[in-house]
Amino acid sequence: MIEVSDFKKGLCIVYKDAPMMIVNVTFSTPTARGGNTIAKTKLRNLLTGQLISDSIRSGTKFDEADVEQRPVSYLYADETHYHFMDSASYEQFPLTAEELGDQVPYLIDGLEGIRARLIDGRVVGVELPLSVVLTVTETDPSIKGATAQAQLKRALTETGLEVQVPSYLEIGERIKVDTRDGHFLERAKE
Repeated sequence: MIEVSDFKKGLCIVYKDAPMMIVNVTFSTPTARGGNTIAKTKLRNLLTGQLISDSIRSGTKFDEADVEQRPVSYLYADETHYHFMDSASYEQFPLTAEELGDQVPYLIDGLEGIRARLIDGRVVGVELPLSVVLTVTETDPSIKGATAQAQLKRALTETGLEVQVPSYLEIGERIKVDTRDGHFLERAKE
């Protein structure tokens, strides 16, 4: 059983008799005496793709969704789908941008370390590695003498993802980006 206090992004639970994945969760405590903590959640139905927003009081318990995971790699994208391959069986399967949601800007050809989520043998989504390495394709020139305090600037990556990076980074450099929230982690080690 999973309690509301254990909610985090990516967790799969059974909610309203359907397998759901937590897309976003924030906790708030009412100011009234004895008020329970409330989790404001955004859930994605893993079977239909429908997004649901709901507030859930702490103390409520949920069953974990019966979701199988398999290692896969990302192959390529065409006009309508993103194609993946099961690392064990070499079977390929497509997912749409709607099914992938905010994961699309982290996908680069040949990306490995991805895990497919399956319910009853059907792929319903993927889980990305915690970080990916992307190339900076557009950014302002580096700022000379800006080392007194950390300054950030906007950078655009090869996938179209916009990231705030340190001022010393330049076009063509490879950076490691966190796939959970899209922030810059470090320069990629070659």
